[in-house]
Amino acid sequence: MITARERMDILSAYREVGTYRAAADICGTTPKTVKRAVLADAEKNEATVEVVVRNYDDVRDVVAERVAKTHGRITAKRLLPVAVAAGYDGSARNFRRLVADEKKKWRTSNHRGRRPGVWSPGDMLVIDWGEIGSLSVFCAVLAWSRWRFVCFADNQRADTTMAALAACFEALGGVPATVLSDRMGCLKAATIAGLVVPTADYVRFATHYGFRPDFCEGHDPESKGLVENLVGCVKSDLMIPAELAASDLVAANAAGVVWRAEVNAEVHSEISAVPDERLAVERDLLRPLPSLRARIGKLVLRKVDRLSCVRFGSARYSVPTRHIGRQVEVRVVDGQLEVVLLGAVVASHSLVPPGETSIVDDHYGGPRPATPARAVRPKTTAEIAFCALGPAAVAFIKAAAAAGNSKLGADLDELAALEAAHGRDALIAALERAVEFGRHRASDVRSILAAGTGVARPASPGDALVIPLPSVATRPLSDYAIGEAT
Repeated sequence: MITARERMDILSAYREVGTYRAAADICGTTPKTVKRAVLADAEKNEATVEVVVRNYDDVRDVVAERVAKTHGRITAKRLLPVAVAAGYDGSARNFRRLVADEKKKWRTSNHRGRRPGVWSPGDMLVIDWGEIGSLSVFCAVLAWSRWRFVCFADNQRADTTMAALAACFEALGGVPATVLSDRMGCLKAATIAGLVVPTADYVRFATHYGFRPDFCEGHDPESKGLVENLVGCVKSDLMIPAELAASDLVAANAAGVVWRAEVNAEVHSEISAVPDERLAVERDLLRPLPSLRARIGKLVLRKVDRLSCVRFGSARYSVPTRHIGRQVEVRVVDGQLEVVLLGAVVASHSLVPPGETSIVDDHYGGPRPATPARAVRPKTTAEIAFCALGPAAVAFIKAAAAAGNSKLGADLDELAALEAAHGRDALIAALERAVEFGRHRASDVRSILAAGTGVARPASPGDALVIPLPSVATRPLSDYAIGEAT
């Protein structure tokens, strides 16, 4: 509070020098104090304050016109050449003051009449995309409860946006009346007279879930400031390149679930309440989810081939063998390829480059054998008769073929005839012995049969030698007791 003497000194100094700043320097005060004193004196005496002539008064109208034409967005740097051409010869600093003053006047007289948002429970969901490098994040805020949702993706296409929005509805447990977004190119078909025309796919999606799609004004981020703040928070708090890699969307979304559970359980500074608790109240006012979920994006159908695989992106992905010949749906979710049959996921794979193959051993009943299994398929009469002896005959054929017995075909007739002479059991035992000791000719089997069962079976060094012992009569221990002396 200045005294009367100080006020008189200020007014005197102002009348002498004519500027607030110069008068303030003389009186040892601030220009604002000088201005208040001068205006108060002018109002008290009902006198007009002396107008100070500025060196930019001649170009004020030019500046005001250009400011109004650009809606207050033009800069002093762009206007200075125009002012110089119109006769301004002052400094750039003085001119910046003029432009700032004219912008302030224009904004005062052209205020949009914006008012703070008043949200109703279950009414509005605001969505937006953010990105850092190749990693994108879908953000959504339920306006009344301030409940926040985040979902990571590697693109911002229409099907990805609608899939993320559907996941948000699932997390909310219901559908709000209106979904507000900016003028996303993936959801916008055209702009007519300033109004956004949504795409046909987005209209069908909105009709399926029962909400009204809405778009904010162009170049007006303040109209969806709720989600703009969330995008900035996610970028600074969660989208850290060292922790979230764009190639691992599964890990990124897992971190997003943990993060949103944490922030929704804390007190929100704006509403002084916990979003999770407010959502529990608001959920009763949300519209119910449809019984059938929307099919989003292009439907990709594939037929499971004889290798129990489907092809996608020039790569192969395995499917359980019981689905061979069936037609399945293929989709990509969070960098994972899912094979869907009748609404159920029957196989899931990480995406592989073109030309590669992704195999799950469980789809084939176990791991791949170390060596490929070559089945024995008899065709001639001799082959069929010999293979009828069972597994021992099949093992003999495989061993003989592996040993390079080129005369095996001629030996089969002789081997099959040995059954009539020696019996089936003896021939099978001889074949097993021949395989064990690497004897692959018909003459070898005949020699084994001629030797009979008395041929010793050599044991490998270190193995126990089992020899049957003859049975003898035993006596009880009582027979060896010493009798009493008589």
